[in-house]
Amino acid sequence: MKHLSLLLISFSLLVSCGKKDVNDSWQTPSLAAETRANVAYGTDAFQKMDVFLPAGRNVDSTNVVVLIHGGAWIEGDKADFTAQMDTLKKRLPGYALVNVNYRLASASANHFPTQEQDIKAALTYLYDHRMDYRLSDRWVLLGASAGGHLALLQAYKYASPVRPKAVVSFFGPTDMAGMYNAQTTNLTILGMQLLMNGTPASNPASYQQSSPLTFAGAQSPPTLLLHGGMDDIVPVAQSTTLRDKLATNSIPVQYYFFPTEGHGIWSPANTSIAYGKVEAFIRQYMP
Repeated sequence: MKHLSLLLISFSLLVSCGKKDVNDSWQTPSLAAETRANVAYGTDAFQKMDVFLPAGRNVDSTNVVVLIHGGAWIEGDKADFTAQMDTLKKRLPGYALVNVNYRLASASANHFPTQEQDIKAALTYLYDHRMDYRLSDRWVLLGASAGGHLALLQAYKYASPVRPKAVVSFFGPTDMAGMYNAQTTNLTILGMQLLMNGTPASNPASYQQSSPLTFAGAQSPPTLLLHGGMDDIVPVAQSTTLRDKLATNSIPVQYYFFPTEGHGIWSPANTSIAYGKVEAFIRQYMP
């Protein structure tokens, strides 16, 4: 019996030590915040994105906000969101932020749907690497102007690589034929013809397939639209028409109208109000 007791005690100690070793081996130290700049998601120099990873991230709870810059699809850069990036980091601590570049159109190259394809490629790359980055599959897309258009188009048109939980558009075009018909300057009209490989009359499929309004429906995610009343580039109707279609399909939609703001840079006061709306919206649908 004495030998049996000693054997049982030794076995208990061995099991206890073994359990401690196993548990320790599965413990993952809290990850520090990290920035991965100019991550390539394609072979072109413009196919880059900056990934801002929060401290303590994990695949179960680290939500993702993807930002898409504007510039009429022909200019602009992810650096345009630098100030807003700082704002979002403060407002949404613990969220991962991804700031995307895409190929820009010119007179001879990168006509639509190049930009649409790049956004899908960037999101696919991010999704495929989410385990390395320690990201969940809960995403929201946010864009301004042309970036708003691309965010809405991706959110409504594609269920892969992931269906976003919500989408935010600052004065983004939603109906490309309506956008074309609303233009009053020959230069802008010519630019849209080059971008879209024709006019709404000569190439209706291109305008239809590139319009978020075409794909808005019962499966669309909750949507936040922000627009300025003095916008002389993207008519307010581009947002209100989409708002009405989403409401008809019982999709949660929030629309905020800023009567004194134009297209692009808004006053600091209204910018702060707008990003307060963005924060509340994201926290509502992607807490």
